[in-house]
Amino acid sequence: MTHTGHARGSAMITVPETLRFDANGLIPAIVQDADDGQVLMFAYMNAEAVAQTLETGLAHYYSRSRGRLWRKGEESGHVQRVREIRYDCDEDTLLLKVEQEVAACHTGHRSCFFRQLPGATSAETETPARRFDPTTVYAGLGVLLEIYATIRDRQARRPEGSYVASLFATGADQILKKMAEESAEVLLAAKGGTRDQLVYEMADLWFHSLVVLADHDIRPEEIARELGRRIGKQKSEYA
Repeated sequence: MTHTGHARGSAMITVPETLRFDANGLIPAIVQDADDGQVLMFAYMNAEAVAQTLETGLAHYYSRSRGRLWRKGEESGHVQRVREIRYDCDEDTLLLKVEQEVAACHTGHRSCFFRQLPGATSAETETPARRFDPTTVYAGLGVLLEIYATIRDRQARRPEGSYVASLFATGADQILKKMAEESAEVLLAAKGGTRDQLVYEMADLWFHSLVVLADHDIRPEEIARELGRRIGKQKSEYA
């Protein structure tokens, strides 16, 4: 397989042809702190992402949900400066050793791997402190990201007594039924309820909307980008 090269100065950056990309043209990438070895995150790269990373020295990845190339830190400013890229013996996985600005995780934690499964034997029992506040970094999305992170946690761990875990346990139809119920409550509050009732019911609807997004592996930022795309059109869809 031949991969496109990118020029840096007079040199041509080439992606090794021996790398084994999958049927979708992607290769898994594990990202590690170059100084202390902490695993920071996991992502996917395509040939262009690898080439852009080699060319610029900044980590680029491919978003499967958004269907596009993205540079780490393009929104938060928390870039990853790549010291080296290794690949495994099967040539189908990459290891990036990086200098991480502030934190890698959108929740504000240094690493995306800040939670433990029940029964872990590690002496560490507390969740590491955040390195930044998502509410100040992702404008307008902070509280939604906080709630979404909690929803994904309940989705993964299914703790006993969790309302969110019970929704995922009953399946997509029950989740959508709750969305319909909450939508009806919003309509009733908007029609004849008080201002406080409308705020309360709308909060319920937004919460269950986040559950629906989590069920489809869609992040709130993707909705924000779509809204921004519409507003940014020469003739706004909302004008």
